[in-house]
Amino acid sequence: MFSANTYQNRRRFLSENLNGGLILLPGNNPVPMNYPSNWLRFRQDSNFLYYCGLDHPHLNLVIDIDSGESILFGDNLTVDEIVWEGERVHVFDMSQSAGIENCLPSSELQGFLQSKNKTIHFLPCYRDDQKLFVDGLLNDQVNESSKELIQTVIQQRSIKTEEEITEIEQALEVTAKLHKMAMRSTKPGVKEQYIVGQIEGDALSHGRRLAYPVIFSVRGEILHNNEYNNVMQSGQLTLNDSGAESPMHYASDITRTFPVDGKFTDRQKEIYQIVFDMQEASFTFCSPGKSYKDAHLEAATIAVRGLKALGLMKGDVRKAVEAGAHALFFPHGLGHMLGLDVHDMEGLGEDLVGYNDDADRSDQFGLAYLRLAKTLEPGFVLTVEPGIYFIPHLIGKWQSEKKHEEFIHYDALDSYRDFGGIRIEDNIVITENGYRILGPHIPRSIDEIEAIMDRNNA
Repeated sequence: MFSANTYQNRRRFLSENLNGGLILLPGNNPVPMNYPSNWLRFRQDSNFLYYCGLDHPHLNLVIDIDSGESILFGDNLTVDEIVWEGERVHVFDMSQSAGIENCLPSSELQGFLQSKNKTIHFLPCYRDDQKLFVDGLLNDQVNESSKELIQTVIQQRSIKTEEEITEIEQALEVTAKLHKMAMRSTKPGVKEQYIVGQIEGDALSHGRRLAYPVIFSVRGEILHNNEYNNVMQSGQLTLNDSGAESPMHYASDITRTFPVDGKFTDRQKEIYQIVFDMQEASFTFCSPGKSYKDAHLEAATIAVRGLKALGLMKGDVRKAVEAGAHALFFPHGLGHMLGLDVHDMEGLGEDLVGYNDDADRSDQFGLAYLRLAKTLEPGFVLTVEPGIYFIPHLIGKWQSEKKHEEFIHYDALDSYRDFGGIRIEDNIVITENGYRILGPHIPRSIDEIEAIMDRNNA
């Protein structure tokens, strides 16, 4: 946990920026995996963690906006529970560690809320058990999933403090080891699942969990591919998108793409260099006051220019980007916020996190998937992850529709249909004057990747 003062200041900010009532922040509870006493591994709600840091189930936090007082509701374990689960910190001691003024038994939560006769504000529920709990708790009381509360939380959580950035960099220290291990272990004849098992096992051996399910596949054109059944073959590319959490659950999110046999082919080098250049160009837009949408469009421009040089696209580069023709190859957004959630605060509403009155979401294919478009501020932590993909089904659909024929050489794409995809992703913080790449360096250039995968240097 951070200091009690950190959590007190965070809660005070909420109270000072809202107009009265109570804030209900429910913690998460364990969820059965396949029968009642076999639980999925517990993960605390990120907003609950942010405002009190208590990483235990069966806890709820109430903040009285008018008085600024916080109350923790929870129960100490019974002797029977201790027999099975072991001892845990006393609820009173939990409240003291988080700077919470008062604690009460869980059985008093509903009566407490009713007795105050105030509007109860809460954040959107993303889990069914959480929604049922809140609905049952509030019943017919005046309550509101408050946009005012949501926007205040987003405003606060978007700006990462130095202690939060330290947590993210601790996560990246482990993630860097996982990615280097995956590069060194990948070779022809190895099944994807073996490498995934090593990634997950190494994370656990460091006392960490993964921030999201591993994406590791020679089918890199499938953006969120969680199937690991392929045996990797010489001549293929493998995409590894994986990241560990810090001890306090701050996420990391890194992608590297590398050749199964350790050496890029000339064709793979051509596409990889375009993606590398897309990321380098994107970094130049990463500074306070600049729009991340502009960074995305610059990456798209670099993609079209490079693909045109290879004979895969044609026509005016600027017009191709304006029309969205690049999205055949780059169908997702450039990046997203990163913090306690890998897509930070996405449960509060992606548009509210990544957009504002000055940045409306596009409905154009590809650009519509940009999760972050608003002007960047110091303290924002985000991913920069351009990519180029050859998706056979999407190519076939667009070709049959004769979509963007003035910009795309469909006949030239026939020999690329089994190419896969390339993505390069790093995590950065926006500084007062620009940006800083977080964490240890992870091989990124063609030469660096080939060097770490060189069997003669193993």
